[in-house]
Amino acid sequence: MNKYEANCEVLIKLFNEVIDMKEKTVITDAFKDISNNDMRIIEVIGMNVQKNMSTVARALSITVGTLTIAINNLVKKGYVERVRSEEDRRVVLISLSEKGREAYRHYEGFHNDMMTATLKGLDEGDAGVLVKALTNLKEFFETYHEKGLI
Repeated sequence: MNKYEANCEVLIKLFNEVIDMKEKTVITDAFKDISNNDMRIIEVIGMNVQKNMSTVARALSITVGTLTIAINNLVKKGYVERVRSEEDRRVVLISLSEKGREAYRHYEGFHNDMMTATLKGLDEGDAGVLVKALTNLKEFFETYHEKGLI
């Protein structure tokens, strides 16, 4: 197997494992009432800030209407709080509740563990090559998305 084939095989297995691991690791008994999509919304909302619905929807590449349905569910489950802006009452601001911040910290812990394992044994040069390779992959996905192929 040449380097191209080996990298392709590793990358495909890695994508599948990450998806599987996120489902098993991130959605634990403490957070069994939310999905990976819910956890992604929680991640985008972030810690200790209020964001408007349009900003979050844009970051997730979904419509505000789709986000509204998800936020309604997250509010009912106690992960997200929603308030009207004092400056413009038409604007809805969302932030994480304490339960949402706990879920965020849990999700962030998984990412930190994953990155620690990824960088284990790499020197600065190796880590730089990895960053370059992952940046190239990210740009590929962005270009693919921009072309409307996904």
